[in-house]
Amino acid sequence: MNINYILFWLLLPYFILASSSSSSFCNHHDTSALLLFKNSFTLNTSLHYHYPWLHDYYSFSSKTESWKNGTDCCEWDGVTCDIISGHVIGLDLSCSNLQGQLHPNSTIFNLRHLQQLDLAYNDFSGSSLYSAIGDLVNLMHLNLSYSQISGDIPSTISHLSKLRSLHLGDYQSMMRVDPYTWTKLIQNATNLRELSLDGLDMSSIGESSLSLLTNLSSSLISLTLSFTELQGNLSSDILSLPNLQQLDLSFNKDLGGELPKSNWSTPLTYLDLADTAFSGNIPDSIAHLESLNILFLESCNFDGLIPSSLFNLTQLSFIDLSFNKLVGPIPYWCYSLPSLLWLDLSHNHLTGSIGEFSSYSLEHLILSNNKLHGNFPNSIFELQNLTSLRLSSTDLSGHLDFYQFSKFKNLFYLELSHNSLLSINFDSIADYFLPPNLKYLNLSSCNINSFPKFIAPLEDLVALDLSHNSIRGSIPQWFHEKLLHSWKNISYIDLSFNKLQGDLPIPPNGIHYFLVSNNELTGNIPSAMCNASSLYILNLAQNNLTGHIPQCLGTFPSLWALDLQKNNLYGNIPANFSKGNALETIKLNGNQLDGQLPRCLAHCTNLEVLDLADNNIEDTFPHWLESLQELQVLSLRSNKFHGVITCFGAKHPFPRLRIFDLSNNNFSGPLPASYIKNFQGMVSVNDNQTGLKYMGNQYSYNDSVVVVMKGQYMKLERILTIFTTIDLSNNMFEGELLKVLGELHSLKGLNLSHNAITGTIPRSFGNLRNLEWLDLSWNQLKGEIPLALINLNFLAVLNLSQNQFEGIIPKGGQFNTFGNDSYGGNPMLCGFPLSKSCYKDEDWPPHSTYQHEESGFGWKAVAMGYACGLVFGMLLGYNVFMTGKPQWLGRLVEGVLN
Repeated sequence: MNINYILFWLLLPYFILASSSSSSFCNHHDTSALLLFKNSFTLNTSLHYHYPWLHDYYSFSSKTESWKNGTDCCEWDGVTCDIISGHVIGLDLSCSNLQGQLHPNSTIFNLRHLQQLDLAYNDFSGSSLYSAIGDLVNLMHLNLSYSQISGDIPSTISHLSKLRSLHLGDYQSMMRVDPYTWTKLIQNATNLRELSLDGLDMSSIGESSLSLLTNLSSSLISLTLSFTELQGNLSSDILSLPNLQQLDLSFNKDLGGELPKSNWSTPLTYLDLADTAFSGNIPDSIAHLESLNILFLESCNFDGLIPSSLFNLTQLSFIDLSFNKLVGPIPYWCYSLPSLLWLDLSHNHLTGSIGEFSSYSLEHLILSNNKLHGNFPNSIFELQNLTSLRLSSTDLSGHLDFYQFSKFKNLFYLELSHNSLLSINFDSIADYFLPPNLKYLNLSSCNINSFPKFIAPLEDLVALDLSHNSIRGSIPQWFHEKLLHSWKNISYIDLSFNKLQGDLPIPPNGIHYFLVSNNELTGNIPSAMCNASSLYILNLAQNNLTGHIPQCLGTFPSLWALDLQKNNLYGNIPANFSKGNALETIKLNGNQLDGQLPRCLAHCTNLEVLDLADNNIEDTFPHWLESLQELQVLSLRSNKFHGVITCFGAKHPFPRLRIFDLSNNNFSGPLPASYIKNFQGMVSVNDNQTGLKYMGNQYSYNDSVVVVMKGQYMKLERILTIFTTIDLSNNMFEGELLKVLGELHSLKGLNLSHNAITGTIPRSFGNLRNLEWLDLSWNQLKGEIPLALINLNFLAVLNLSQNQFEGIIPKGGQFNTFGNDSYGGNPMLCGFPLSKSCYKDEDWPPHSTYQHEESGFGWKAVAMGYACGLVFGMLLGYNVFMTGKPQWLGRLVEGVLN
C-alpha cells in the first residue's frame, strides 16, 4: 500500500481540526440543547452545605457559568465532545450547585450521542427519572446519585444496553424500582461493571429477581445496594461472583443469608454486610479472599468463634465484627496483622484476656462490652498511632497507670467507662498528662470521687462523660469558665448521677446534649440558658432547682427531649412552644407547677411522651392534645384537673397512646369512651416482635415514667414499646364500665379504682389476655364476677374489693392464687378464698355446673331449681302422709316396677 495513502488517513483528523479552527467545533444542535438546559435551573451556591462529607474530596463549583452563547461548547466546563463529529459525548455536572426541576421534555434528552452523564450532588427536588432517559441509548456511564430525584425508575432504562456503570439514589432517596424494570435492566445491560442503587426502595424485589445478578458474573466488579429494604435470603452465589471487588449490602435488616463455606475466591477488597440478618459462623473460607482490605460485618447475627484463618489476610486494614454473638478468646492474629488500622470486636461475648500487641499499625481499637478479664495490658501503650481507644464495660482489673496515656500524641477518643475493677487514683493525677488533641473522653462509672483536674487543659473537647461516679462538692470555677470561654467545640456534656452541689453550670452556645440530672444542684435555671438554642437534649431532672422555667425553652428549634422532672420549679409552663418544633419528650413531673396548660403544646406534633404528673396544674382535660398523632405516653396524675372528658372532634384522637394516666384528679362524668375506642396502640399485639425494644435514644437518653403497677408505684427506667396501661383511679368517674375496654388486647394494666362506677363487669374483659393487673376496687359495681376472667393467664394482681359483687368466686387459672384482699368489702360474695362458703356441702353444686356459663345455667338457676324441687318434694310427702298412698302415684310406681 502506498505510504502517502496511509499517512493521509492517519493525518486526516488533524486536517479536519485545522480547517475548523476558525469556526465553532461543537455541534450546533448540542450547543442549543445545553444552553436551554442551563437556563432551566438556578444556581444555589450554598448547596454544598447539604453534603459536608464531600468537602475533603470534591469542590462545588457552578460549572455552567462558563457556558456562554457564541463560544465553543466543547471548551465549556464539564463538557466532552467527540473529536471527529463535534457531538457532545460526555457531560459531568456533578457538584455544580444546580437547583430546579428536571422536566420530562428537558433538552438534555436530545443529546443522543451522550456516553457519559453525571448529574450527582445537585438538587432536582420534585423531579422524576423520566422515560426519555431510555432515548440515550449510547450511555455507558450514568450517575444521578444524591440529586434528590424521586418516583419510580422507568422501564425504559433497560434500553441502555451499553451501560457499564449505573449510580442512582442516596440515603434519603425516594426512588423505587419494580420487579419488571429490575429484570429487564439486568437482562439487557449485560456489560454492567458498577451498579450502585443505595437508598432505593427495592422492597418488591424478591429472592429470585435478585439472583438475576449472577447473569453479570463476567462483568460486575462493584455492587452497592445499602439501605434498599431488600428482604429474604440472599444466594451465596452473589457473594462469589468471580470478578467482584466491592460488595455493600449494608443496612437491609431483613436481608439474610450465610457466607459461602467453600469456593470463595473472588477478588473482593471491600465487603460490607453491616446491619443485615446474615447469620451462622464466619467460615474459614473467608481466608481465600486474599485481596480483602475492608470487612464490615457488624450488627448481624453471626455466632461461633472468630476464625483463625483471617490471619492469612495480610491486606486487611479495617475489621468490624461488633454487635454479634461471637464467643471465645480474641484470636492471636488480631495482635499481629501488619496492615490493620481498625479493629472493632465490641458488643459480643468474647472471653479471656487481652493479649500482647506486636503490630503497631493500629489506629482504632474497640473491645467494649465483652466479658474480657485480666489485667489491663500495658502493650496497648505501645500502639502510639492510636487515635481511638474504647474498652468500656469489660471486667479488666489491676492498676491502670494513667500517666501512660501521654504517649498517645494523636489520641482523640478515649472511653474507659464501666470498669469498676480497675484501680485508678484520679486524685493524684497531675494536671497535664492526657493527649492535648483529645476530643472525646468517657470516664463514666469509674469510681471517680472528685472533679478531675486533668480535663482542664483539653481545649478541643467535643464530648465529656463523667456520669455515674461519686463526684462531690461544688463544680469548680475553672469548669464554669471553660464552658463559657474555652470549649468552643463542646457538643456533649454528661455529669448526671453524681453528688454535685451549688449552681447549675451554663451550657455553651453550640452544645447539643447537656445532661446533669440526679445531682444536688440548687438555685434557679439561669436566663443565660437561652443562649444554648442548639440543644437537642436538656436533662436537669432530680436536682433541687427552683424558680420558673425559662420561657425560651419552648422556642429551641432542635430540642427533642426536655426533662426537668423532680425539682422544685414553680409557676406556669412556658406558653410559647413554637410551630414546627422537634420536641418528642417533655417531662415536667414532680415539681410545683400551677396554672393552666398552654394550648401551644399542640404545636409539638412530634411529641411521644408528655409527663406532667405530681404538680398543681388546675385545668380541664386538654382535649386539644388529641391531634398529636405520635403521642404514646400521657400522664396527668396527681394534679387538679377536673370536669367531664369530652372528645373535641378529631377523626382519630390519640391513635398511638399506650400509657394513659389521669389518676388522682377530680375528673367526673362517664369514662371517656370516645377516646378509649381509638386507642389503636393498645389494640394490636405484635407476637412477631423479636427482642426487647424501648422508647428513646438508647445512646444518650432513655424515656422513663412512673406508673402504679400491681398496686405499687414503680419507675420504668426504660419504657418497653409493648407496655400499655390505663389508670383513671381516684377520680369521680361514674356510669358503667365500657365494653370497648375488652378490645384493648395488648393492655397490661387497668386501674379504675376509687371512683363511682356502677353496673357489672363486661364479659369482654375476658379478651384481655395480656392483662397483668386489674384494680376495680372502691366503686359501686355489682353482679357476678364473670367466669371469662379465669382465661386471663397473666393476671398477677386482682383487686375487686369494696364493691357490691355477689355470688360464687370463680375457680381455676390465676383465680386460685388470689387472697382475701382481692374480694374484701363484698358481703354477698362467697367461696374460696373467703371463709364464707356458698353451700353446706362444698362439693355441690358440681364445679362444672358454674364453670360454664355458656350452658345457660349459672349458680342462681341451679339454686332455684334445687329450692323448687325441695318445696315440691315436701308438699308431696305431706300429702302421702296425710291421705295415704294416692292411687295415681301407686299406679305410676307399679307401672315402673312391672
